[in-house]
Formats: sequence, structure tokens, C-alpha cells
Amino acid sequence: MTASAPERQGQMDGFRADRVYLGADHAHNERRTWIVAGICVLTLAAQLVGGLIFNSMALIANGLHMGAHVAALVVAAGAYRLARKFADDPRFSFGTGKLGYLAGFANAAVLAVSAVMIAIESGHRLLEPAPVAYDGALPLAGAALVINLICVWLLRPIHKHAHDRDGDLNLSAAHLHLAGDAVVSALAIAGLGLGLLFDWVWADSLAGLAGAVLLAHFAWRLMSRTGAVLLDINPSPELTAEIRTRLQSEGERLLDLHLWRLGPGHHAAIVVVESAIPQSAEIYRARLAGLPGLSHVTVETRQAR
Repeated sequence: MTASAPERQGQMDGFRADRVYLGADHAHNERRTWIVAGICVLTLAAQLVGGLIFNSMALIANGLHMGAHVAALVVAAGAYRLARKFADDPRFSFGTGKLGYLAGFANAAVLAVSAVMIAIESGHRLLEPAPVAYDGALPLAGAALVINLICVWLLRPIHKHAHDRDGDLNLSAAHLHLAGDAVVSALAIAGLGLGLLFDWVWADSLAGLAGAVLLAHFAWRLMSRTGAVLLDINPSPELTAEIRTRLQSEGERLLDLHLWRLGPGHHAAIVVVESAIPQSAEIYRARLAGLPGLSHVTVETRQAR
């Protein structure tokens, strides 16, 4: 036996009234992302010009990677804006909370491409070393590291609820880009320092290559996390188990259970409950009340045969 027409209509009316599944810090994270994007534009220009003037592959690599950051931050900020703008649009059956994950996946792809570009150019420089103006490149690399660390701090996750393991992956993607760039900047300083002290011309290019490997690793991690959300992989075995326990507390049998993420801090569940004497869908929904992060529930009941 399925839920009655009035029950189903009540569920749909409630859903239409509450389809906004944006993160708790959505507006604040959007503002922070735009601010950091502006800082990164200025840093990008300085690194590229400095790399060309001082003939430093590490600085050029930093500049190329910062260019990827600017694109990533604009995509992330744009996703925040679009998700907020269309949050109440009925065309989005489950809201716009996933726009941030789509942006995060796209940014992971950009991160992977930038890693490949840096690796290719660094490999070329290893095979054909060129002199580097260390005195000019080192201070610029140090300044870039300081700016990167400031941007990493500005985009640090502020609130993260215990029930939302991954938090806001759109912000995490932007933060990971900047954290990766900070590490690449540190490697660039190490490579330039070794070249200055020991005249190891290849150290600068090797630092760029090491940075590329690290960025590729970051890209894979980010693609795995955002891809899992976009493919609706079960986000929480613990929450799934708790739903199953509550709905089977009076001898019912759970025939079907689907749990997926709607947005940062929001999950949806569709359940099919079988019982000898099925209760109303609202009673089963009441059993799930108070579960952290469970924002939308659809219940179907069936008569046991």
C-alpha cells in the first residue's frame, strides 16, 4: 500500500515550500571567494612578469598555476552566485545545492591540466637548463608564498558540522587550489635557494616538477570527492544505518533506501517501508525527525503479504 493521495500532496507541498539546500555559510563563503580571486589576479601578474624577467621556471610555474587559481576562484564564486540566484527556481527538482560540487569537479580538472602543463615545461627545462636570475627571483617567490598563505587563511573552513563530513566542497576546492599553490611556492623557494647556493641550475626545474606531481595528487583527491556527490554515492553509512534502525523499530521491513547529498549539510532520503499494518507516511517521517543533515524525506508504505 502506498501513501494516500492527500499524504503525497502534503509531502509535495512541503517540498515546494522548502527546496533551498544551500550551505549555512553560503553568502559568507561567496564574498570570501571573490576577495581572494582579486588578490590572486594581482599575484598572477607579478609572478608571470617576474618569471620572464628573471628567467625562473619556478616563478613561471607559479604564475601558470595562479592563473588556474583565478579561473577556479571565479568558477567557485560564480557557482555560489548562481546557486543563490536560482535557489527557489522550480526547474531544479532538488534545489541548486549541487552547483558547488559541479564547480569543484570542474576546478579539479583545471588543477589536473595545470599540473600537466607545469610538468611538461619543467621537464623541458631539465633537459635544456637555462640560467636563472636568483637574486630577483627569490624575493618574488617569497612574496608569492606570503600572499598564498594569506589567501589560504582567508578561505579556511570556518564552520563544519559533525554530520557533514565533506562540508562545502566548492570552498574546499578553492582552498585546495591555494594550499597547493602555497606548497609549490615553497618548493620554488627551495629550488631557487639550492641553485643560488650550489649553482644547481636544474634545481629550479626539479622544484617545478615536484610541484606538478603534488598538484596532480590534489586534483585526483578533489575529483574523487566531488564526483562521488555528483554520482549520488551514499554519503554517510552512519546516517543510512540510523534511518534503517528507526524505521524498523516496530517490526517493519525496509524494502528500499536511497540516501544522497543535496548540498552542504543537506541530505535526501527515499524509503519504502513494508509492514503488516502500515502506518501513515507522516508517522515514519516523524521517526526520522531530528536526524542531523536529513533535510528531505520521501516515504512509501506497503502492505506485507
